[in-house]
Amino acid sequence: MRYRKLDANGDYSFGGQQLDYFRDTPLAVAQAVQTRLMLFRGEWFLDTTDGTPWMQEILGKNTRSTYDAAIRQRILGTPGVTELVAYSSDLDTEARHVTVEATINTVYGQTTVQARI
Repeated sequence: MRYRKLDANGDYSFGGQQLDYFRDTPLAVAQAVQTRLMLFRGEWFLDTTDGTPWMQEILGKNTRSTYDAAIRQRILGTPGVTELVAYSSDLDTEARHVTVEATINTVYGQTTVQARI
């Protein structure tokens, strides 16, 4: 798996040639999970069915009992993820953020993922 690295601002890295990529490492899969979580359903014009259902199933009233399942499904559907070892989430309704932390097994080894949406 080859995955372009993101810089501190969340933009693609350029100018370092092969150093701008993760290659066959757990970090490549972790970044794939993070970017999949950050993609809102309907945001990508080429496939409006792809994305995390933030507006449809996660954010909003009365979703506490169901939003973890949607996030877990999104993590497990990422190419290279073989198992979800540990998972936790925190919904901050006042700040309107969800923080997700997960430990995953990948085809390249184990890694952790943190995302704040």
